[in-house]
Amino acid sequence: MHTEIDINIDNVMSKLIKPAGYKALLDLWQTEQGIKLIKDFFQQNLSTELRLRRVTAPLFVLKGLGINDDLNGVERAVTFPIKDLGDKQAEVVHSLAKWKRLTLAEYGIEPGYGIYTDMNAIRADEELDNLHSLYVDQWDWEMTISQADRNLEFLKKVVRRIYSTMLRTEFLTCETYPQLKPFLPSEIHFVHSEELLQMYPGMTAKEREDEICKKYGAVFIMGIGGKLSDGKKHDGRSPDYDDWTTPNSDGFLGLNGDILIWYPVLEHSIELSSMGIRVDKEALLKQLKIEGQEQRENLYFHKKLLDGTLPLSIGGGIGQSRLCMVMLQKAHVGEIQASIWPEEQRRECQENGMNLI
Repeated sequence: MHTEIDINIDNVMSKLIKPAGYKALLDLWQTEQGIKLIKDFFQQNLSTELRLRRVTAPLFVLKGLGINDDLNGVERAVTFPIKDLGDKQAEVVHSLAKWKRLTLAEYGIEPGYGIYTDMNAIRADEELDNLHSLYVDQWDWEMTISQADRNLEFLKKVVRRIYSTMLRTEFLTCETYPQLKPFLPSEIHFVHSEELLQMYPGMTAKEREDEICKKYGAVFIMGIGGKLSDGKKHDGRSPDYDDWTTPNSDGFLGLNGDILIWYPVLEHSIELSSMGIRVDKEALLKQLKIEGQEQRENLYFHKKLLDGTLPLSIGGGIGQSRLCMVMLQKAHVGEIQASIWPEEQRRECQENGMNLI
């Protein structure tokens, strides 16, 4: 008879992908060198491509200001009391989606320029598998834009610039380690989540992502956060950063999306970045109403957005460990970063050639 702990372990193990005959192409020391190579090169190129200045970011913020990212609205933030603030609660960030926009205003960043930073987070509710860890590290970036930039064409231009940076990083990595062979396509394909639903009816959102990525190799799926024609969301988005309700020139709703690739090592699609044009006042009020979150209008961040203090912007996050995992052709994110894993998963990984740090 299964105990509750046994059942939880079984659930964790059922999510683990174990590629047949997998063998890491780089040893531990080469892997560490490769991680540094990729991180140094990618962030410098991203900075140049999008005209971003590096800033220092917080690991935690005060609870109750509306600054922390709410992700899908159900994940619990790691919290702790601050003695010298009368035990006020601080939250470890989930991401810096809203903090970055406050920073653009504080630094007076002009349109066409932006910021990037190293974001480190702890997501205690994450379901642990090949791609998901308790520890999240990503490049969070945000760019000030003008009203004229709030359109689908500008969004696609920025996506192509980010993807070209990924291609250059892949080229450098494969030149440095010839045992690695490039697999990313030269172009990224664009599709709206509603189009994807019509193309693959009867499939789950994840199955649709796998199908489209298998077909094109690299895809930007747009319009994530709102309900589709089947009454379901492709994926969840907090209502107060990405704009997923403004009509775009393709006749669909949404000015945001995810960059995904087909990853041959795992034979699955992998999301490398979530990004989008951010809400303006109109979109914020609309999305808060849709989600029944009108009470957020009284929070610190939301008041500043509604009173016009914050600039219009576009931004997103790019997974650091996940990008390194893909570039170094590893089968588990734990081969890239140090984290905590169920002992049974760690043992299974070891038996299948995945040496977790």
